[in-house]
This record gives sequence, C-alpha cells and structure tokens, in this order.
Amino acid sequence: MSEMQAIYLRDYVKPDFTIERVDLVFDLYEESTTVTNSMKMQKLNESEKNLRLDAVDLELLELYINDLKIDDSRYIIEKESLTILNVPTFFQIKIVNKIYPQNNTELEGLYKSGDIFCTQNEPEGFRRITPYLDRPDVMSVFTTTVIANKEKYPVLLSNGNKVQCHDSFNGRHGVTWVDPHKKPSYLFALVAGNLGNISDEFTTASGENVTLNIYCDLGNESKCHHAMKSLKEAMVWDEQMYGREYDLEIYNIVAVDSFNMGAMENKGLNIFNSAYVLADADTASDANFMGIQSVIAHEYFHNWTGNRITCRDWFQLTLKEGLTVFRDQCFSADLNSAEVQRIEDVKALRERQFVEDASPTRHPIQPKSYISMNNFYTATVYEKGAEVIRMVHTLLGEENYRKATDLYFESFDGQAVTTDDFLWAISEASGINLDAFKNWYHQSGTPKLIVQEKFEEGLYKLQLTQVVPDAVDGSKQLAYYYPLKVALLNGDGEEIVTETLIISKENEEFIFENLAEKPRLSINRDFSAPIIIEQASIDFAFLMKHDKNSFVQYEAAQNFATQTVEAMMQGENVSVDFVDAYGHLLDLDRDLSYKALLLELPTVSSLMQRQEEIDFELIYNAKEKLAKELAARYKEKLLSIYHTHHYPKIDAVDSLNMGRRSLKNRVLKLLSSLKTEDVAELAQLQYNNSLSMSDRVVALDILENIDAKRAEIVLQDFYERYKEETLVMNKYFSILAASGREGVLQRVKELQNDAVYDEKVPNLVRSLIGVFARNYKYFHAKDGSGYRFVADKIIEIDKINPQMASGLAGAFKIYNKMNLQNKELMHQELKRVVSTHDLSKNSFEIISKILK
Repeated sequence: MSEMQAIYLRDYVKPDFTIERVDLVFDLYEESTTVTNSMKMQKLNESEKNLRLDAVDLELLELYINDLKIDDSRYIIEKESLTILNVPTFFQIKIVNKIYPQNNTELEGLYKSGDIFCTQNEPEGFRRITPYLDRPDVMSVFTTTVIANKEKYPVLLSNGNKVQCHDSFNGRHGVTWVDPHKKPSYLFALVAGNLGNISDEFTTASGENVTLNIYCDLGNESKCHHAMKSLKEAMVWDEQMYGREYDLEIYNIVAVDSFNMGAMENKGLNIFNSAYVLADADTASDANFMGIQSVIAHEYFHNWTGNRITCRDWFQLTLKEGLTVFRDQCFSADLNSAEVQRIEDVKALRERQFVEDASPTRHPIQPKSYISMNNFYTATVYEKGAEVIRMVHTLLGEENYRKATDLYFESFDGQAVTTDDFLWAISEASGINLDAFKNWYHQSGTPKLIVQEKFEEGLYKLQLTQVVPDAVDGSKQLAYYYPLKVALLNGDGEEIVTETLIISKENEEFIFENLAEKPRLSINRDFSAPIIIEQASIDFAFLMKHDKNSFVQYEAAQNFATQTVEAMMQGENVSVDFVDAYGHLLDLDRDLSYKALLLELPTVSSLMQRQEEIDFELIYNAKEKLAKELAARYKEKLLSIYHTHHYPKIDAVDSLNMGRRSLKNRVLKLLSSLKTEDVAELAQLQYNNSLSMSDRVVALDILENIDAKRAEIVLQDFYERYKEETLVMNKYFSILAASGREGVLQRVKELQNDAVYDEKVPNLVRSLIGVFARNYKYFHAKDGSGYRFVADKIIEIDKINPQMASGLAGAFKIYNKMNLQNKELMHQELKRVVSTHDLSKNSFEIISKILK
C-alpha cells in the first residue's frame, strides 16, 4: 500500500538539486516516441550523494553523465523513480528513453487526442515523459525540438518562441522552440498534428507585437473567432487592470477533444479542451460562448498569476488558481453584466463547493495532505479560493489592492512562492494585518453567521454569532475574519445606512443610533463573504420588492421560494404570499438576464443541502408542485413574456439577445411544468424554427420531460443533424441522462453503445455518466440501481483514466447525509469499489474519505 501513502505539507523540504537548463528532443513515430533529455544540473545540498528523478513506467535506453555513458551499476530504476548514484556538484546529464503516447489513455504526459500529439503535465505528468525533478519549485529554461512526419504532422509546437525550422529529411521535419522564461516542468507543452488555424496580432501597451494563433482540427477554423476575440479582450484588460503585459513574440492556443480538464496555461502554448474554444451560433449555446470567454481569459491571466510567479509546492495551488479565478470573474463582470456575473459565481460556488464543504472530502483551500494531487483541483481550491481573494479586495479597496498586486509581481517575478508570500505583499502594501485572515487558508467547512436584531427607542442592535464547523477530523476550528456588507432600509426601501462591517470574533454586536423606525436588514450584500446566513423572521417579500442590491434581491427570492418548498415538504399548502411576490417579479422592468435569474426556482442541489437527512422524492414532489402552481396562476403573463422576447431568427450573441433568450426560456421551462399540449407545441415550434442552439437545447429538454412522442421526433432530428459534431453530441447525451422520465438508466446504458460515444473521451463520459450521476431522481433510486451502475463505471473507467473515475466518485460525497436506506445501498457499492484490486490512488483517496 506504499503508493497510497499521503504526502504532507509539513514535510516539505527544498530540492537538493536544481536544473539550470534543459534541452529536449522528441522523435515522434506512430509506434513510439524517443525522448532525449539533456540537463545542466547543480547540487544544492552537498550531503546528498545521489540524484533521484521522478519517472513513471520508465523504459530507459541510454544514460550519460558529462558525456560518459554509465551502466546499470550506477543507477536504480523503481516504479516511480530513477536514482543515479554518486553524482558530482556540477554536471550535465543526458537521458534517452522511449514512451508510447498512442497507448496513454490516462491523458497525462504525452498522449494522442485523435491524430494529434499533445501533453498535459499539471500536476505530475512530465515524469511520464522523461525522468525529471518534477516539482513546481524546480524552474529551468527549456529548449525543445520536435521531429515528426512532415505530411502527417506539419504543425510542430512547443513553449516559447520558434527559433529554427529544420529541413525535411526522409519525409520528416523538425522545429526548435526556446522559452527564455524559467518554468517548472508542469508548464511544459508539445503539440504535433495536421491542424487548421486562425491568426491575429496584438500590440502591447509598450509597443511589442505579438502573433496570436488558435489551432484546431481542420474544418473547425470558423469556430475559433469568438475565442480569438476573447483573448484580445483579456490581453487589454490585464494591461489596464493589473499592468501586466504579455512577454513572448507568440501566443498559441490548441483545441483538442480528449482533455481531462478545461484548459492548461502552458507558457506560450495553451492546450484547451475544445469545448472552451470552438463555437458558432449553430453549434454553441449562449452559456458556451460565455464559458469560452471566461476560460480563455483565465488561462491567459495565468501568464502572470501562475507562470511568471508559480507555486512552491502543490499545497499552494490556490495561490495561482484562486487568484486567477477571481481575475477571470472580474473580467467577465466588466465585459458583461456585473450583477448577473456575481450571482452566477455564487450559484456555482453553492452548487459545487458548499456541497464539498459539507462532505467527508472537505478540505481547506490550502490542503494539509493528499494521496493523489489530481483530487485537489476542486471547487474549494478554485472557487472558494477566489472568494478569499475577493474578500482581500473588499478589505483593501481597489487602490490598495492594485498597489498590493504590483508589489507581489515586483517582489516574486520568476519565483515559486507560497500563499504566505502573497499575503505578505497584501499586508506590506496596505498596512493591514492579515494574520487572523489566514484561517480562510487553513480551515475547512462553510461558516454560519446567526443574526439577531433588537430595536428600542431609536437604537438598533445587530448581534452576530459565528458558528464554525469542526474540521473533517473532528478538531475545533477558530472564528473567521471577514468583511460583511450590510445596509439598513426604511419602510420605503430607502437605504439609511450602508456599511462594511469587519467580523473577527465569535460574538459581536453593532449598534446603530437615532433611527426613526425599526429598519429592515440587508445583509451580506454582493455576497461579501462565503458564509451561510441564519436569520429569523425575514420579510423576503419586502426585500424582493425594494432592495436595490441585486444580489440580496435575488437571495430574498431564492430564500422565500426555499422556505415555501420546505413547508410544502412538510405537507403545507403553497404559500399565497410567495405566489403574490413572484407575480411582482414578473412585472419588474430589469435587465433581462437578471430578471431570468430572479424568476429561477431553487435547484434540487440547493434544497438538499439544507436537509439533515436527504429524501429526494420529497424535494422533487414539492418543487414540481410549486412550479405547477406558479405556471397555472400566471400562465397568460408567462406566455406574454415568452412571445414578447421570442425572436427565433436572431442568433446574435450580445447582451440584449442573450437576455431575451434567457428570460423567455426561463418562463417556457416554468410553463412546461403544466405538461399541456399547447406548451409542448410551443417547445416543438421553438426547436423547429429557432436558429440559436440555446433555444433548441431548452426545447429538447422540455420535450424529453413532458412529451415522449414529440421528443423522439426532435431528438432523432437533432442526432442526425449533429452526429458528426462531438461537442454538440455532448448536449444530446446530457439531455437524455438528465431526463426526469422513467427508464433513464436503461437508456443511458444503451447510449454507451452509440457510435458517437467513446469512453476514452472525457467530455463524452462527463456528459453521459457524469450527468446521470447528478440526476438525483434516478441516481438515488431506492433500489440502488443508480449506485450499482455508477460504481461499475468507476471500476471500469479507473483502469482507463483514473482522473475521470475519481471525478465520478464525487457523486457519492453526500453519503453522510442520505437517509438510512440509501446510505446502506451506497455503502455496499463504495465498499465494492474501494476493495477492487489495483484501484488507482485517485479513486481510492476519494472513496476512502467518504467511507471514513
């Protein structure tokens, strides 16, 4: 079980060796690839006699020290390492080894996506390519030469700037790339293929010209223009908001279909999941366009927050990811609707991270240990990490925050650093002591804030009590330090006090004097802290009507609906007050996208999080009953909104038309709860006539859930139209896997045999198996069939791609909150999986934590 041993932050030690320069030569063939790795090295710890390099499945051909070939008496090959004995202080090492990218289904290191050679090295993929000090605090200058068949692989790419093209020989050719910036091995990248591309140029603020290329499969070039536009917008934004310019002559992006993550920020050569590059109005939804804009920006922003300044060790991952997510969220807010972006960010946090924080797999944004680092690319490290940076921004204000980030870049450029280094820069530039704030980095779980109010003779007392959950090991945790934006409203909804309170103790009291009447409290405005508010006797209807803070208004609508659903789960009737308040929302004259969010009912995920013991049947029944009541009461008004904003022949991706589609599809979805012939006909007409993929997908989803006969017709049409478009087929599989109709599990099983489906392509696995695992109605079936199926898939996929398998295992994270019957069924399947022979570290870590 040695491979299952945990690695601890407390055990970090500096590297004994460093690599000044590395020269790589890749000879790519269909059967195998030969890698020649030449490194100029220096010993930093003179007491260390031997050099241990990380290496997985090493097939060593030759090994040289200072140009002298050494035999096997001078080195030891183990499962995950190559140790070279008795090395000098300064030396040159050359390693020649063979790898088999075409057989690499784990998609880490060098592998093939279709006919494209590509890499994914974060966090520990480079050791699968060649032996190396594969840790982020070893930074080196890389020179890379790629050699391949010229006809089959005319495009050869790597990091940095292209410095030489080698003449063709025996039908082969080569290209040499030099990256002048030191980087760790996880940022190394290589691509070879017969690719199409679009090109553009960007001139930096200091006048340097940069060539921009986006590469893709031949024939998809026309789908790259939105990504290129987003890239140039991100480059401008980073110069204006952070003073950061790009630093190479060329910036390349490559889109591939087989990719475990969303994208990778490799220096000068970003490799993307094609879902976050390719889009046109016919094949991509509005959400796809927005996602591309965000992820393109995220990877570009990593050039400074991740590449120029990187992590000392993987426990510091949030240093680059939390900060960069915050940056891409702000970018999206500046280019689109800030109020909509903020709500979408919070929704994503609550749907994914709050669930994680309440589960046995919860961890701080800076974890203390891991078995497989791949398991910590989580919503906690990313999205909660971004909320922590947002709180820093709120505490400092825009001007001091910019001073602090400038100091961070100036102090640590070219280094591998820690979260403490970042917080030092923040404190040094702002003069604010953030020692108490560090609890956000080291503690897990979502804190609650209990709110009590008292009002007497013009004196309003706000009493706040922090409730901090125990750590996953049961140990007590300390109170948090955070900003809390509040406002006090008078009876007309006017703001009489607005303030940012600093919360730092378990119990605090804030007093507001000389008030003419008891105010209404508007709390945690803009979601200023990632906490759960518990407050008795809130007038949700008043806040829905009067609060000018868009987040609190949205929150009031969500909380009122949640309160209503929960009462119905206990057997009560639909709240007349909520139905009336919902009618007020229908009449609001607001930004259309924002209004669509206001009209959204709480998700099943958000409702389940509030249950001590989860019973999905009760949640579904109550929510469906409420939706039907609202649709019946306001049917004519909903139809009027729909027809007012339905423009089927307009597919433009701009704020007005995206808002129209968002609102009209929200009300159509609500109307579909009636399951009437006229609504089904409306959905079918929308599918037949609309040019927008957003409209077609919503119509398909509605018909799949309310009219099986119509669904069969339109789904067959959709399949025939798009079966050659893998990204669109992801939508097709998702609609069927998320269906609320009977027989979903059987249809999912059958879809695995579809000619389009490929279990080796992560996007397809996520869209079919992953979506089914989030279909709470059928995944949590009382007969355990959903659990058995997903457990079988984890065992099967774990042998192909452990990272994908452990991702599926996350569906069981709510085990500890399930009712007794479901918990017992879950337990049986989890024990079966964790007992599987040769289960990967990835899956073992997740499932063992859930069972523990």
